[in-house]
Amino acid sequence: MNGEVKNGRSLAAILTDMKSELQEFAQTRIALLKREIQEKTEALKSALPLAVVGSLLLSTAFLLLSIALAALVATAFPDNPYRWFFGCLAIAILWAIGGAGALYAVKRRLSRQSMVPQKTIEVLSGDKTWIKNEARKAS
Repeated sequence: MNGEVKNGRSLAAILTDMKSELQEFAQTRIALLKREIQEKTEALKSALPLAVVGSLLLSTAFLLLSIALAALVATAFPDNPYRWFFGCLAIAILWAIGGAGALYAVKRRLSRQSMVPQKTIEVLSGDKTWIKNEARKAS
C-alpha cells in the first residue's frame, strides 16, 4: 500500500488546474478590493466640490465676523491705544478654543469609522478558514 490514487490525470495537469484556480481566486479577491475602494472614493469625489465652495463661503463669513467681534471688544477699551490688539486677541482665543473642540470631535468621529475595506478582509478570513479546513481533510 503506497497510497497512490489512479485517476488518469498527470501531475502537470493537476498543477495547471491548481494554478488556474489560484489565479481566478486572486483575481476575484482583487476585483472585490478594487470595487470596494472605488465605491469609497466615488463618495469622496462627489462631495469635494461642494466642500470647497462651502469652505470658501464660510471662510469669508468667518473673517467678516471676526472683524466685527474684534471691533465690538475694542469698544470696551475706548481710551486705550491697544484696544484693537485686545479685541483681536480676545477673538483669537475664542476661535482657538472652538477650533480645538472641533478638531477633537473630528478625531473622535474618524477613529470610530474605519477606512479599511472590511468586506474584503472578511472574505479573505473566510477563505483562510476554508483552506485550513480543506488541508485538514486532505491530510
